Amino acid sequence: MDEEKITFDDWDLADDIETKEDVIGIIEAALEENDPEFLLSVIGDIARSKGMAQLARELNMDRAGLYRSFSPDGNPYFLTVVKVLDNLGFHLSIQQKKAS
Repeated sequence: MDEEKITFDDWDLADDIETKEDVIGIIEAALEENDPEFLLSVIGDIARSKGMAQLARELNMDRAGLYRSFSPDGNPYFLTVVKVLDNLGFHLSIQQKKAS
């Protein structure tokens, strides 16, 4: 019997986000990477997990534009990022880096 292999490419983070604690953990991990593109990708995954069409309606935005903003080639306005996070029940904050 052949087993079907599941590759990393088959996995979608958006499918595994269920709670606010999941979102917090994922964003904190992404922030630790210090990679803005990765962080935006993660925020896009979180937005997709909550329903991009509904989110776009609530933000009075175009769904396709919202998808494009958080795509690998996207570059959303900071205001878009803040609005998405706010709609999902989060806000940005800042803290000093720990000394290395």
